Amino acid sequence: MSTTAMAPWLQHQLRGLMGHRGHALLLVGPSGLGQYELALGLARAWLCETPTADGACGFCGSCHAIDVRTHADLCVLMPETLSLELGWPLGEVAQKEIDDKKRKASKLIRVESARDAVAFTQFTRSRGRTKVILVHPAERMNMESANTLLKTLEEPLGEVRFVLATEAAHQLLPTIRSRCQTHAMAWPTEAEALDWLVQQASAAGKPADRDQASVWLQAAGGRPDDALAWAATGLQGATWAQLPQALARGDWGTLAGWPPAQQLAVLQKLCHDLMAKAAGAPARFFSADQLPPAPRWTALAQWSRELMTAARTVEHPYNAGLTQEAWAARTRQVLASGAGRGTV
Repeated sequence: MSTTAMAPWLQHQLRGLMGHRGHALLLVGPSGLGQYELALGLARAWLCETPTADGACGFCGSCHAIDVRTHADLCVLMPETLSLELGWPLGEVAQKEIDDKKRKASKLIRVESARDAVAFTQFTRSRGRTKVILVHPAERMNMESANTLLKTLEEPLGEVRFVLATEAAHQLLPTIRSRCQTHAMAWPTEAEALDWLVQQASAAGKPADRDQASVWLQAAGGRPDDALAWAATGLQGATWAQLPQALARGDWGTLAGWPPAQQLAVLQKLCHDLMAKAAGAPARFFSADQLPPAPRWTALAQWSRELMTAARTVEHPYNAGLTQEAWAARTRQVLASGAGRGTV
């Protein structure tokens, strides 16, 4: 990833963080704001042989080594599933266990990986003036792996810098947060986000205008990376606009072919906007005129708790078909309770 490929709002933050003097930086914010891209951009800049005011040069041996995932002075600490998705190599033992089908790739940052990161700090630097440990998403460290990293995070050996990225800072141990300087991720302006989405969609062979991009951005609550994921699904404006009323009628047809996690995310967005409507606040994911009448607050609060509980097991639904039927029935029940009540 060259610095020129970064979204403009990330590039601006990178410039501002280039002079960061602490040894541990924590990037915090909700999903979809580019924490990983900014963290990797910082790691590239810190390790670059000829960095510029805008970040890494993109051409030196260090930059190339990161591009091909072989830089000896960069340790990327992330769940095995994400490492495989993003092309970062696993340790030999972990890779062999997965290849031999002794276990599945972990969705958490394992304590063995944290121990490897600690050992990494004890090796002599290979190329330049520093070594970097990138942790993403940091909230995927369990108690044991976080505690394993804690002492090294507080007092690293030699010239070691940490950059941690998280979409759920509240889930991190307070002792982890207290040892880092925090940077709150900046939100792009709507114009920046729309221009970037149009550009990215075109590059992916799915040309779109700003009106179409605004639908994706609305569906993502203003988060550009999440909006890009919606763009990949080919979501159309009419489909999104009609969805709340369709669900109120019990029409699950639009969601039927979507993955369970995506279905649940839509229900959570709808619940959020109905709670906002009931409280007299503006909607975030849908237009106010697209929403059905808001049910009573107690019904919405109960539904919100149910959806949060479902989210804990959504990646492993007990029976996808039955789960969808239950969600559809419950959604219709909750929304029907608001019919005829008008705006609360």
